[in-house]
This record gives sequence, structure tokens and C-alpha cells, in this order.
Amino acid sequence: MQNKQSFTNRFIQNKDGVIGPVEPKLKTLVRKSAGDYPGIPRAYLDVAEVYASKKLRGPGICDELMELIQHMFTEEEAMVCRHLKPGVMDLTAAAIAEREHRPVDEIREILERLSKEKRIIMGMGPKDRCVYFTIPLVPGAFETVLAHTSMEHLTPWHHRFAELFEKLFDTGFTAGRGEAPAEKSVIRYLPVGHLIKTNQVALPADKLEEMYEPFGKSLGVTLCQCRITTDIMGQNCGRPMEVCTVMGPMAEGSIRDGRARRVELKELIDIKIEAEASGLVTWTMNVDPTKSSSTSCSCCGCCCHYMRGVSEFSMPAAIYPPKFLPVYHSNKCSNCGKCALACPMGAITVNVKAKTFQHNKERCIGCGQCVVACSKDNALGMDAVPNYKEPVYMGFGGIGEL
Repeated sequence: MQNKQSFTNRFIQNKDGVIGPVEPKLKTLVRKSAGDYPGIPRAYLDVAEVYASKKLRGPGICDELMELIQHMFTEEEAMVCRHLKPGVMDLTAAAIAEREHRPVDEIREILERLSKEKRIIMGMGPKDRCVYFTIPLVPGAFETVLAHTSMEHLTPWHHRFAELFEKLFDTGFTAGRGEAPAEKSVIRYLPVGHLIKTNQVALPADKLEEMYEPFGKSLGVTLCQCRITTDIMGQNCGRPMEVCTVMGPMAEGSIRDGRARRVELKELIDIKIEAEASGLVTWTMNVDPTKSSSTSCSCCGCCCHYMRGVSEFSMPAAIYPPKFLPVYHSNKCSNCGKCALACPMGAITVNVKAKTFQHNKERCIGCGQCVVACSKDNALGMDAVPNYKEPVYMGFGGIGEL
């Protein structure tokens, strides 16, 4: 498989013949308290404190979060949403109406707008018994708000949401926010398909076809929310956008709501092959397809907020350890630097002049894009990690049809 065209990663540089990651950015996040905003209505402050909390892995109260919250909610919506606390998943419209001393039909209308139109919160169950709950900004509301099948479906409200989220992300709030240990991470990256197709160590869960097949017809694709954001910001790298996948009951709900397009297994595999050919890397969740919905996307190091957390702010990656890692054969290496340019995580540094090669295993996700870039010289190969522990399937919060 050869890359169809050349793409660049704005977080990989060639400086005086040294090809590798850019210098990490410093965090600019300035935490404040609700008392620092005397002119903002109390309802907004209450909601901001929810999203700022450690339980939702929030940034803490800051100017950027306050600006985003005031865009996400009207004051009336904020007055309703402030009752949805982290970890509380049993609040109905009737319960909130009682607290707000308002008719239940009015409260239900607001909750339906927030959960089905804006997609900021989640609702589960039939309309008259639906329970509502908050989700983190990221991963969570960022993805559900921007999940669409076409850029034309995005309104000016969506565009402003993306701009304000990017402004908050640029503070570095995701760096060091207490991510789970890698061994407990619910996501893992998959090697480029053709590199492990004949590898005897590879399991069905390592291969795209066999990973998606158990979900049957419940497969949907949508635009990558990270590339939607960089497109809005004028920084899109040009790689394929319709690569984000939903599987299982969640796919049925997304397709029904027009947030995803139903695809057959063959078309989905073709989409992923094209994504890999453009340098994208596929991740998936460690879930049991017979018990849970799942999601999967194809990411690049210049748009994906998760990867950018590592490359921009040197955030430790909370990703399940890779099963395959690149193996370097110095006698075959011409030190051209193509592998360093192709690595989405900035895990490789090549000094073209001094003829040196460095591999940072702490950043490596075992995707194999470096091996693809080095296909002519064969200086890199992919080997299975000895004594590798297969990930344990984890539940996806019991989420079904949302």
C-alpha cells in the first residue's frame, strides 16, 4: 500500500536536518473561581462548575470555559441543566420540573432540545420516563455536538462551538488531567491492516474486517469531529473526513437521527483502507461487540485532539499498550527521514545529516505508518511485543440506542 498523495503534519518539523516532533507548547490555562465572574448569571456558573469538575475531567473554571458554556446554553437551558450533576443518571423531566417549579412539559421540551438537537447532554428511555445526564466535554459533548454527515449541516452555532472548544483546548487543559493508566484504557490503536494480515500472532480483534463483522448491519459513518474543527479553523490537513465509525445500537440511533450514514461492511473496510493510505491511524474501543455499542475513528497527528495532547503538550498517552512495535534495521537505513514525517505521534526523530535514528517508545502507538513510509528500504518492520497481555473487554457504560 502506497500513500496516494503527500500529506503533512504541522507538529512534525525539519529543523537543520533533524526531522521530528516540534517543541511542546506550554500550558496557558489560568484557573479561576465562580466568584471571579460577578456579572454572569448564577445558572451559567452552576453549569460551568459541573463541566469544570474532576468527575467530568474538566479544566476547572476559566475564561475559556465560561465563554464556551455561555454559547452552549441559553440562560433558560442552563437553569434546567444545572440540576444534572456528574454521576447522577436518574433525573427525569418531572424531577427537574419539581425543583424548578415549572410545568413538566416545558422542562421536557428544553431537555429534548439539549439531548436531541444540540446533543450536549444524553437522554435514555421512552419520552415519558426518559432520564437525562451530563457527559464530559471531551470525550463526550465535543463529539456528539459535531457528529454530522456533511459540513453543510453545520449551523453558525456549531461553527462557533468548534471555535470556542479549540480556544479552550489551546490552553492545554487536557494535559495532566488525570487520565486512566494505559493498562486500563478503553481504547487501542490498530496497526495498518496489510502489515499484520498474514501475521500469525494477530488475532481477529486486530483485524478490521473481523472486528466490525460481529456488529452485523449496525454500522454507520460520520465526519471526524476533530477534522471538522480544524476545517472550521482553516487548518484541515486534507485527509479523508468521513472516517468516524459507530457500531451496534448506538449506530442505529445515530443513523435514525441523521448523525451517521449507514454502510455495509465492505464499504466501511474500503473507507478504512483509504484512510490508512492517507496516513490515518484507526483506533477502536476494547468492548465486547455482543454486549455493547462501540466507536472507532481514523486519526492524524495534526487534527486529532487526543494525539495533539501528546504532540503539543507532551501529555502522557492513556492508550492501551500496542501489540506490535516497529523494529529498526540500521544496516538498511538511508536516514531519509520519511518514517519521522509519517509518524502521527512524533515518536521518531531522524537526523539526516548525522545519520541517526531515535524511537520514543513512550509515544509510539504501534500503528506502522513508519513502516509503510519505509517500504522501499525495508529498514523498518513490525514485530509482536513479547509476553503481550491482551486487553480485557470493558463495558461502554451500558450505552445502547441514544
